[in-house]
Amino acid sequence: MTLPRPASARADVYRGVTSRIVADLEKGVRPWQKPWDAEHPAGSITRPLRHHGVPYRGMNVLLLWGEALARGYNAPIWMTYKQAAELGGHVRRGEHGSLVVFADRFTKTETDPQGQESAREIPFMKGFTVFNVEQIDGLPAPYTVKAQEPSEPVARIEKAESFFAATGATIRHGGSQAFYAPARDLVQMPPRESFKDAESYCATLAHELTHWTSHPARLSRELGKRFGDRAYAAEELIAEMGSAFLCADLGITPEVREDHTAYLACWLDVMKADSRAIFTAASQAQSAADYLHTLQDGRPAAQA
Repeated sequence: MTLPRPASARADVYRGVTSRIVADLEKGVRPWQKPWDAEHPAGSITRPLRHHGVPYRGMNVLLLWGEALARGYNAPIWMTYKQAAELGGHVRRGEHGSLVVFADRFTKTETDPQGQESAREIPFMKGFTVFNVEQIDGLPAPYTVKAQEPSEPVARIEKAESFFAATGATIRHGGSQAFYAPARDLVQMPPRESFKDAESYCATLAHELTHWTSHPARLSRELGKRFGDRAYAAEELIAEMGSAFLCADLGITPEVREDHTAYLACWLDVMKADSRAIFTAASQAQSAADYLHTLQDGRPAAQA
């Protein structure tokens, strides 16, 4: 996924990014499905990282996964031109940067004709250029050393199983379909042996637990009433990305669910109608992953 340079995207970052994602989806490529590769400087970590090791979040995860996939980067670490220089490195001549975005709000005070002042929050988004460490020479050893081998598959699955158990969600097994039942507030999963491997089971469960966070007592998202409506399509998009974020955190491989191919047309319709839809979905997917993480250490999860 080749993204517009920030200088040309400032006028409409939303439209520029969304158009690239739409182009990928029209080719059947889902940007959030990142191939796993342990051969990178940060070991088994699979989220894109800032220069100081802090993971990117939400939409920027999606953007940088897409860039890494398109350009063949294995290293997950990204930094600005200035940050590279401060570390003693230099971006190679001819290299092109990748877009990340920063969203925030500022408060504007307005005065009406009667002299009454009121404050109004105005959202904004800015684009920045970052470079992968594979585009930079002269960086110190922590950014260039070979990765350690990731933990054994059994250990990763055990970690994921413990993570899911700590959520406290009601998970039942049986039947042939995986789904979240909001009326009963439970996740239904097919028997474990019906999955091709343990990672596929865990990735599917991560998807359904993302749906589980939508309950009114948790993050209170609108699920939609039927296949094809916009809320339904948006929720499935959130769950796909939420699952990918969780799989990255847990060190397991996301599952490409063929039964979700039918959603592609719905996602395209949503994104073509609203250039901000993918940004909203990525933000809500990140919130879902964050919520599930808060359940791991005994702290009460934030309520919507």
